[in-house]
Amino acid sequence: MTAKIYKPSKTAMQSGRKTKISRGCEWVLAYMRKSAAKPDQLMGWQSSSDTARQVKMYFPDLDSAVAYAEANDIDYVVQQPKSRRVKPRAYADNFAFTRNGAWTH
Repeated sequence: MTAKIYKPSKTAMQSGRKTKISRGCEWVLAYMRKSAAKPDQLMGWQSSSDTARQVKMYFPDLDSAVAYAEANDIDYVVQQPKSRRVKPRAYADNFAFTRNGAWTH
């Protein structure tokens, strides 16, 4: 089985740039899907016979997640997080004459 090691993104309920993702456990090891999900005959929900997809393990750093995968002979793929580019803006820019779009409410 192949696993994916990644750093999850923040939820919509978190604000700020320096918050922890999930109480100190920043990296996740999750198994990739082996078979395609099929809609259930009766309800139409997604169903699958792949139970390893439900397993997620949380680690405080990337090194411990990789060490766990190597110790248990798990093939893994590391997905590095994308860096965010912040454009500094001022509130006064909303009312500037050089604004590209029309200012409406």
